[in-house]
Amino acid sequence: MAELHDLTALEQGELVRRREVSPLELAEHYLERADRLDSVGAFVTLTPELARERAARLAPDGDGGPLFGVPTAIKDLNLTAGVRTTFGSAAFADFVPEVSDGVTLSIEAAGLVSLGKTNTPEFGSPCYTEPDVAPPAVTPWDRTRTAGGSSGGAAAAVAAGLVPLAQGSDGGGSIRIPASCCGLVGLKPTRGRISGHPMYGDPVGLATAGPIARTVADAAAMLDVLAGRRVGDPSWAPPPSESFLSACGRDPGRLRVARFITPVITDTPVHAECVRAWEDTSRLLESLGHEVEDVEVPLPPEAVPVFEVCWAVLTALSVVPPEREHLIRPLTRWLSDRGRAVNGPEFGLAIGAMRRHAAAALTALAPYDAVLTPTLATPPLPVGAMRDDEHPERDFEAQKAFTPWTSAWNVTGMPAVSLPLRWTPDGLPVGVMLAARPAEEELLLSLAAQVEAAAPWADRRPPGW
Repeated sequence: MAELHDLTALEQGELVRRREVSPLELAEHYLERADRLDSVGAFVTLTPELARERAARLAPDGDGGPLFGVPTAIKDLNLTAGVRTTFGSAAFADFVPEVSDGVTLSIEAAGLVSLGKTNTPEFGSPCYTEPDVAPPAVTPWDRTRTAGGSSGGAAAAVAAGLVPLAQGSDGGGSIRIPASCCGLVGLKPTRGRISGHPMYGDPVGLATAGPIARTVADAAAMLDVLAGRRVGDPSWAPPPSESFLSACGRDPGRLRVARFITPVITDTPVHAECVRAWEDTSRLLESLGHEVEDVEVPLPPEAVPVFEVCWAVLTALSVVPPEREHLIRPLTRWLSDRGRAVNGPEFGLAIGAMRRHAAAALTALAPYDAVLTPTLATPPLPVGAMRDDEHPERDFEAQKAFTPWTSAWNVTGMPAVSLPLRWTPDGLPVGVMLAARPAEEELLLSLAAQVEAAAPWADRRPPGW
């Protein structure tokens, strides 16, 4: 008989709906696992009392959604009223917000039960999760290797079976990178799909919340929970025709898929296993009836320094109390100094230039229904392989070499998903990335579900499961 954690999130929600298991029983099951098995650096803060209290109050009445009563976790970048929120930084090690943000409120409104806050690097900047406030987040497929970042704790938690699905956020790949490292589905939605309420802290439009899950359908159901505008949002994506979950059951039809493998943001070699995963996926898409075409890289090299200006300014916007600035990490300090050196007109020009580069890329890709690239340039690297506190500029370049494609879709605002379509001979997961036109998550999820049905992965379990 399958254990509860062997079931998908939707299967667990169905058990709750049928009253075969209670939200409290689910919460207790996962709290025990999180307490006993978190050797992967998944959680910064566990909140067992709050989880039990919330789960005990949930009574299925037929009106809850498909994830009602299902355990989850909230990234430590997201505000949670009354629960410590460190933003991955020793400078905020004891910070307890008075309000919850829109992501947290949406999760609670859907009846999910958060077990705590998941690990993230300082202010969510690096693509590895090695903060000063918690142990490194590692992939359960090899605990000497990174879980990626910045949603590394969320991905480690899902991959190790400590929660069935979790929320992450993505400003340059921070959902898709850890999904690839941990053998999961990670979806970055369209710009404006999920509200930034109440902080609205990204004036550039690079970052968004999104789901991390073991299956495409679970990720789609989580997107249904997170999506939607709130009063005060400066802009928003048009709503879907139906639920995102329902899109997973549709035939996507015959699609035109563009593909490229040339790195976008830096000149770096691509590991043979990542090339093989991309090639295998191309053949799989063709076997499913789709037309796959090689295209040129849609963003020019000139877009890279523009993105870096915007990224540095966003890092500088992480306001740290002066008396605690000595606690921030060398990489954060280096990026913040770069950001503070940019004056207002220069920042405005950079935003304009980035939007023009995005428009050109969207125009070039408009004839295609989807775009295929690798997710990462290598399988997950050893912990510490990218981090370089002595030379943060080298740290930054190492991150670019690890993630040379993901940030392209933050620039364009397109939805993109990493799918776990390959494992190396020594058991490391390798993700492949599909992107779609803005606001076409339904088509992207339909295609991703079709790919999953043709090459399923959900039954794969890491050591220690």
